[in-house]
Amino acid sequence: MDDFNFHHVGIAVRDLPTSIPIYKSLLKYEVISGPFDDPIQNVSVCFLSRGAGDPTLELVAPLGTDSPIHRILKKGGGTYHICYEVQDIHAAISRLVGQNSVLISEPAPAVAFDMREISWLMTEAFLLVELLQAKR
Repeated sequence: MDDFNFHHVGIAVRDLPTSIPIYKSLLKYEVISGPFDDPIQNVSVCFLSRGAGDPTLELVAPLGTDSPIHRILKKGGGTYHICYEVQDIHAAISRLVGQNSVLISEPAPAVAFDMREISWLMTEAFLLVELLQAKR
């Protein structure tokens, strides 16, 4: 899947101010972007990294009482999605749907990515995939 470039792993947390220091002290991660409140997605997010070679982590916390992250948190939270950056989000959606993935949400702008579009799909192996439109 050379046109699907790994971008980050998403981790559901109850709140960012409590979670960020844990990742910093225990695992030596540093905030590289955010925190951002995204009213479109109804979440607060920030991105953490330990440097080249390590995966980027996205901590995702609920922004309101009807945030979709509450469902993940009710199951205990933690790692719940993988994000891939793609050159053509619509072609990538078609490719995944053609391979039995289910489209969960149509492309929508995301604050954390300078309003580039993201979309969500569930694979038949129950992997939640976020697609991120590459910068044009």
